[in-house]
Amino acid sequence: MNIILALLMLATAGFSGGSGPQDVSASSKLTASLNTILIQNKHQNQQGQDDIKPNTTELDPQMDAPKVKGIYVTAYSAGGSRMNQLVDLLDQTDLNAMVIDIKDDEGYITYKTDNPKLQELGKSQPFIGDIQQLMKRLEKHDIYPIARVVVFKDTILAKKNPELSFRHGDGSVWSNSGGDSFVNPYSKEVWDYNIEIAKEAAKLGFKEIQFDYVRFPEGFEKRADSLKYTKTEQSRVDVVSDFVQYAREELAPLGIRVSVDIFGYAASVPAAEGIGQDFVKISKNVDIISPMVYPSHYTAGWFGSPVPDKAPYQTIKGSMEDTHKKLDELDEKKPIIRPWIQDFTASWLGNGNYAKYGKKEIEEQIRALNDTGVDEFLLWNASNRYTPNVEYVTTGE
Repeated sequence: MNIILALLMLATAGFSGGSGPQDVSASSKLTASLNTILIQNKHQNQQGQDDIKPNTTELDPQMDAPKVKGIYVTAYSAGGSRMNQLVDLLDQTDLNAMVIDIKDDEGYITYKTDNPKLQELGKSQPFIGDIQQLMKRLEKHDIYPIARVVVFKDTILAKKNPELSFRHGDGSVWSNSGGDSFVNPYSKEVWDYNIEIAKEAAKLGFKEIQFDYVRFPEGFEKRADSLKYTKTEQSRVDVVSDFVQYAREELAPLGIRVSVDIFGYAASVPAAEGIGQDFVKISKNVDIISPMVYPSHYTAGWFGSPVPDKAPYQTIKGSMEDTHKKLDELDEKKPIIRPWIQDFTASWLGNGNYAKYGKKEIEEQIRALNDTGVDEFLLWNASNRYTPNVEYVTTGE
């Protein structure tokens, strides 16, 4: 069976150079199908072997995926009038992808779902009034669709099911200074809930799931012993990386890529054991890693700059050099590096500590990516107001 499939793959290799997310040529479809069959066959062959986890992740489930240059889109924008401007932006530029909130920062599922599993644990807030129509629109405009799923930061699930969260001695749900609650990464029920959301997104037509907040709350190590929650002997780092591996194994047979957002400085420092994030362990288990390398998020002195926000090229170049060094040990398991870069002005840093970001600053970040061999990126602007007239050309174009 494997030999036959391999021969078929070789036979179609010369005809399957998919040019974009909606390439529907017969050869491209055949290649994608064969990729999925290979993954599923590998999965089936490993079932039942003692102490061996099924590994479905050695092949890229989307070998014909485009090089992504995308933007962040809130569910409110995706379901509202701003979507017209955002679609026009992608039609008129080299941008080709949207990262859309499907489970947002509060934990709301952002469209109406009839899935009983999701209804039981979660809560819909249908900012996207017609999810099917949205997916058709993305397909029509050749926009590569990425579903953003916020995982362990989930106030909705925590309040609805306190036993899945972190609790004070009196049983009340813990929240941070911003009023946000987290759910427990040790809970398999929490894992399966988020993966069920991801699987539904796949059925809707999303090509990739981007998991965000794949971590414990910031500063968790200071309160880990005072809060009530279920735990095992595993370290926080191992629990978080195991979730990512599990998610990828569940989604790969569906032809879905998995990406994870991670703090940009994680590439430059040792593992953040307090929040359970190890840059290399997480990267080993994803198709794409997306470090958030906004220059505004680095403090004075990073990469030799007294004010990193005023040095977008220098800051991005330094962060990417550290990223490569950190991930080079993974060899063939090194994921695609697709950073989040800055399309906003960080005025909250105060006078003298920030720059007004526009065309020049964004292009400087992209130039730094080019110079470090990174040809994919995502633009972040929380209000989805992106700078006009930017040249988004990347390496090799």
